[in-house]
Formats: sequence, C-alpha cells, structure tokens
Amino acid sequence: MISCEKAAVICNKAQYNEASLMEKIKLKIHTFVCKTCAKHSKKNTKLTSLCNKANVQILSDEEKNAMKNILEGKK
Repeated sequence: MISCEKAAVICNKAQYNEASLMEKIKLKIHTFVCKTCAKHSKKNTKLTSLCNKANVQILSDEEKNAMKNILEGKK
C-alpha cells in the first residue's frame, strides 16, 4: 500500500487529470483504508470544483502593467 504522502501527490495529480490509471487505483485503495486521506481527497475535489465554477480570469501582462502604472500615478 502507498504512504499518505504518496496518496496526497496522486490526489493532486488526479485533480488535474495527470494521474495514471494505476495511480488512481492505488489512491482508491488507500482512501478506502485511510479515512484521513479520504477526507482530504473529498475536500480537494470540492475545492477544485468550486474553483472551476468561479470561472476566475487572470489579467494579461499588458493589463497588469497598465494597472501598475495607474497605481503608481503614471499614465
């Protein structure tokens, strides 16, 4: 069986669809036995879902520089 540390790494990879099928199986087995990791995995999944629903947009470099100039009093 995998360690809790390894389970946390796989859990994070799974959230971004980067975990292999074998890693996902190992994580499922581990979370079946380890309730602490199961709770972490559930919370991690919920956090990812909320972040996706928020539809967060980031500023482009140009927009960041424009905002910086405004805050510094430049035009």
